[in-house]
Parts: sequence; C-alpha cells; structure tokens
Amino acid sequence: MSRVNLFLLLAVLASALYLVNVQYESRRLFSELDKARSQAHRIESDKERLQVEKRAQATPLRVEKLAKEQLQMRSTTPAITHYVSYGTVPAQAASGAAASGVAVSGRVQ
Repeated sequence: MSRVNLFLLLAVLASALYLVNVQYESRRLFSELDKARSQAHRIESDKERLQVEKRAQATPLRVEKLAKEQLQMRSTTPAITHYVSYGTVPAQAASGAAASGVAVSGRVQ
C-alpha cells in the first residue's frame, strides 16, 4: 500500500508542478499578446498620421508653390506660349534645332 501512496504522491506533485508551469506560461503569453496589441495600435495610429501628412503635402497649392520656388517654374500666359502649326518647319527653327543637336524632319507630326 505504501508504494501506491508514494506513486500517487509523486503523481500529484508532478501534476501540481505542471499546473504551475502552464499558468506561468499562460501569463507570459497573455503579456506578450497585450504588448503586441499595443504595438499594433501604435503602428496603426502612426499610419493614419502619415497618411494625413501625405495628403497635406500633396495639395495643389503646395505643389504649385514648390514648383515656383524650387524649380523656378512659372504659369503659362499667351505671351510665352509657342504655337506649332502643321506643315513645313521654318528654316530658322530647323537650323536652330540642328545646331543644338536635335533631329528635325521636314514636317511636324
């Protein structure tokens, strides 16, 4: 009878140690899950903030301002508009294009 009692006592101790180990592991995993959720929430809020900044950077007024200031671009006016007509290229345009290394054919396509 004492062998059976000793075996049962060892079985109870082993199951108690296993239960403590499982509870510890469960708490550790829950803690990691909570950290992962908070990190996902932080990443999602960063993503939303960056999308708002992206939309703010791409407004037409800002793009136009940067084009004028950094690229020295200007708005078109009829005074600086060059009109191209179909037909033969004038001799001056052909000689100027040839001097700059641009191939010019007899007709504008």
